[in-house]
Amino acid sequence: MATPSFPRTPQLTGHDAEGKRAEILDYFHATFDRYEQLFEVLSGDEAYFVKPIALRHPLIFYFGHTATFFINKLVLAGLIDQRINPGFESMFAIGVDEMSWDDLSEARYDWPSVEQVGAYRREVRATVDRLIRTLPLSLPIGWEHPWWVIVMGIEHERIHLETSSVLIRQHQLKYVKPHPAWEPCRRSGPAPANELVAIPTGAVHLGRERSATAVYGWDNEFGSHQAAVAAFQASRYLVSNREFLAFVESGGYADEALWSEEGAAWKNFAQAEHPTFWIADGAGWRLRLMLEEVAMPWDWPVETNFHEAKAFCNWRTRLTGLPVRLPSEDEWQALRAFAGVGELSADETAANLQLDHWASSCPVGEFAHGPLFDVIGNVWQWTETPIYPFASFEVHPLYDDFTTPTYDDRHNLLKGGAWVSCGNEALPASRYAFRRHFFQHAGFRYVVGEAPAAVQTSHYETDRLLSEYAEFHYGDSYFEVPNFPRALAQLAITAMGDKPAATALDLGCATGRASFELARHFERVTGIDFSARFIGLGTQLAEQGSLRYTLVEEGELVAYKERTLAELELAEVADKVEFYQGDACNLKPHFTGYDLILAANLIDRLYSPAKFLGEVHERLNSGGLLLIASPYTWLAEHTKREEWIGGFKQAGENFTTLDGLKAILGRHFRLVRGPLSVPFVIRETKRKFQHTLSEVSIWERVAG
Repeated sequence: MATPSFPRTPQLTGHDAEGKRAEILDYFHATFDRYEQLFEVLSGDEAYFVKPIALRHPLIFYFGHTATFFINKLVLAGLIDQRINPGFESMFAIGVDEMSWDDLSEARYDWPSVEQVGAYRREVRATVDRLIRTLPLSLPIGWEHPWWVIVMGIEHERIHLETSSVLIRQHQLKYVKPHPAWEPCRRSGPAPANELVAIPTGAVHLGRERSATAVYGWDNEFGSHQAAVAAFQASRYLVSNREFLAFVESGGYADEALWSEEGAAWKNFAQAEHPTFWIADGAGWRLRLMLEEVAMPWDWPVETNFHEAKAFCNWRTRLTGLPVRLPSEDEWQALRAFAGVGELSADETAANLQLDHWASSCPVGEFAHGPLFDVIGNVWQWTETPIYPFASFEVHPLYDDFTTPTYDDRHNLLKGGAWVSCGNEALPASRYAFRRHFFQHAGFRYVVGEAPAAVQTSHYETDRLLSEYAEFHYGDSYFEVPNFPRALAQLAITAMGDKPAATALDLGCATGRASFELARHFERVTGIDFSARFIGLGTQLAEQGSLRYTLVEEGELVAYKERTLAELELAEVADKVEFYQGDACNLKPHFTGYDLILAANLIDRLYSPAKFLGEVHERLNSGGLLLIASPYTWLAEHTKREEWIGGFKQAGENFTTLDGLKAILGRHFRLVRGPLSVPFVIRETKRKFQHTLSEVSIWERVAG
């Protein structure tokens, strides 16, 4: 086995804090260097600005994204006070997955030059380097430790090292060039005949404890899951290009009966007739690697999306009469344990992983793991399991949308890692999921088992905070208190009178009720929230018209609720509403020109309310209205004490938040109504409620 040259994800325990500081500093710089080295394979500046595929940004976005992630998270964590480039830190923040709130419209992006982004990355490197060198450090580094966000930024960049390598592989060849640091494997020979290996009955115990974090992990890894796994058989090897060729040559892509409805829709839309990285060459085939095309290495693993892997399994079932399918996550973990591969470390196991060998796949018979091959490494392995939360799942407060947007039954787990998977990605305990039509460096092994693969799923939203907000926005009224978002929207509409009502911005929209209510009056409404979890529910309602969620009754007892836009008489306005994820203190420039901005229960949750209030006039048309509602619940966990705009003594006298609003907004606004108190009630359980008064003030933008 080659000596590892790329640092592994660090242990977060121990007693030598200064030694750990040096280790994390090396981990940061090695990751930053390797990521920039990946972009050295691009043939020129043009390659940064041409999209490799339509559903992704051009590569300039990803070159900047990982650096802005550091700054955005460090600002949110309060570890740095100043941004480096607010424009970059908004432009490059969002747009990684194919979510409906990702803004991929090129017309809205004035991309900076490669040199400008490179200079920005150098500033970020210096900032993070200085922080690592000077920030006090005690061990262990746990979920709530200030250093957790630093390691988060490094691990995030390692994820994009892999996903960006896939995009580069999908780029036209003219945009890439060979690079000595990214040499592929040159070994190939006849593919071994695949065969089945018996995996005995067992039990899996998955999930990590937040109180015992030996290494960094993403939110979906924590919690607990236990399951009994029936005996099954697994293919000894990953499916090779040669084995998959038989499926292609038998007409598998043309046989609709082998494809799920979703898979057939993708296949027909993409006009797929073979794996995406295969290139027809007369009567033969070639394979597109990251930087070149090569003669087909038939003994390498085939790389497919989920739909192709599933259709192959259906074809094998027809061919053999055996129940062939992909493994579930539980079955993959059972075969991992059977093969003797550890759960939280892969270093004791030789594998084509962590860039230890090549910048490509290699023969499927190269790395044995017990009686199996490539249990980890070479290519990711698709599973039957849509990602789901383990029991006791919690989001991390600094990255609440890492996993939750994928809890939609549309993202399936991949296991085992690929040749470029590094850091947390290389740990068998990690849990990464992608849309079923996406391409990663991913292939599959098949299993034969009488029991169908268990799928953990729920059509009801069970995230407690989301469920409480779903009820707050769309559910029942309690104690005769009117629906709060609807009440605010009605106040805003009344205040508008006969003013122009083309566009409205619902800032801090949460799950979106006020956005829909405003659409009764405005031609277009944009809802923006910092949390993708919240806008995901609003988007679901806009697209599907209904929402299901559970509410805690008492203890473990829950009630099941369903709400539709139709019953709220909002179905007719759903097409007038759009939702985006964004930071109210650093919005993208094109969110401007509004006739109304509604900021409900927002300002006392911002990290810099004064910055927001000092710039909000730039988003409004002259004569437009700003409605601010807040209970003024100032808490240091959301807003540093020095950033509060009121709620303290000044010169010995009480200085209220309304005083602060008048002082900041008075330069560009005049108060036209308020203050007035508007009550709201949030249901926690059947017998516990929060009853709060929010102070509302309405301001008119004045000229000048």
